[in-house]
Amino acid sequence: MSASLQGRIALVTGASRGIGRAVALELARAGAHIIALARTQGALEELDDEIRAAGGQATLTPCDIKDFDALDRLGGAIFQRWGKLDILVGNAGVLGPVTPLGHIEPKQWDDVFAVNVTANWRLIRSLDPLLRASEAGRAVFISSGVAHTAETRPYWGPYAASKAALEALARTYAAETKNITPVRVMIVNPGPLRTKMRALAMPGENPLTLRTPEDLAPKIAEICAPEWTSTGKLYDFPQDSVLSFSAPA
Repeated sequence: MSASLQGRIALVTGASRGIGRAVALELARAGAHIIALARTQGALEELDDEIRAAGGQATLTPCDIKDFDALDRLGGAIFQRWGKLDILVGNAGVLGPVTPLGHIEPKQWDDVFAVNVTANWRLIRSLDPLLRASEAGRAVFISSGVAHTAETRPYWGPYAASKAALEALARTYAAETKNITPVRVMIVNPGPLRTKMRALAMPGENPLTLRTPEDLAPKIAEICAPEWTSTGKLYDFPQDSVLSFSAPA
């Protein structure tokens, strides 16, 4: 794995903590140059220090993922510097309110969809030509099991609906790039991990019973490698399985 990502350019959103941070570090250790996008400058600088201490390189991009004009400019900046993008990890996400659907304020709903869905579409729109310019472009989007099990998670409406929409977006992108481009698109269900979002959603849960983002990161690095060939599928970390989406009868 360490050689397979050598010299590749990887953009990771939500890179300052949790899954995004762990993935950025893992990809850097495997030889990729990391474009780390997150809102918090200080946390990005700490990530940069750790990447450089391990012998890697990073470009820090302090940015609110809802600044869609900035995402458009990002594509142009990457093109001017590298001419391509090898890896996109769309990780940034928010839980939103955990409350009955009728109690959700419109702005809360819009904010969840802006981060979890629209930002990823804007990234695809901005970065698709760069991924196609790579000899093995890889796009990975972080979803959630609740996209498929909303009936077991009442009150999680905005999060569940947005992750289901994200999966439809990623599957559409996979279908549009399959066979005619070198781009491969995967969806990842991390399952329950020891993250700040999980603690917010499940405050009574013992975090020491959960696996960590660092446990997941090597598998995402594998999916980002040129050797990975599946597209339009779901990697389920709890089962360690690649699952196909069933067509309706």
